[in-house]
Amino acid sequence: MGQVKLGKLRALAVTTTGPSALAPGLPTVAATVPGYEAETSYGIFAPAKTPASVINRLNLEIVRVLTTAQSKERLFGNGLEVVASSSEQYASTIKSEIVKWTKVIKEGGIKVD
Repeated sequence: MGQVKLGKLRALAVTTTGPSALAPGLPTVAATVPGYEAETSYGIFAPAKTPASVINRLNLEIVRVLTTAQSKERLFGNGLEVVASSSEQYASTIKSEIVKWTKVIKEGGIKVD
């Protein structure tokens, strides 16, 4: 979640592209700042040469556990919404985040000191 400045006013808003189950009723920042999106995601990685059969089995079991009512409730209670996806979907998310933040860094002239 974040705050949106509207002149001298401040309003709470979520930084996801759509409404959040964690904060129902709060608007998105994108409703005021078109195109704005900043989400945090968590994933599990394996070494590059891990066989596809192992990756698929791990993914199957991790998704099975994450989508149980107990896991979803516990994570939700800690401010996390479960989005269990395939390794291909997560790889696509990571690639698009790299493109997005590379553009922000270049356009903002951000440098490492």
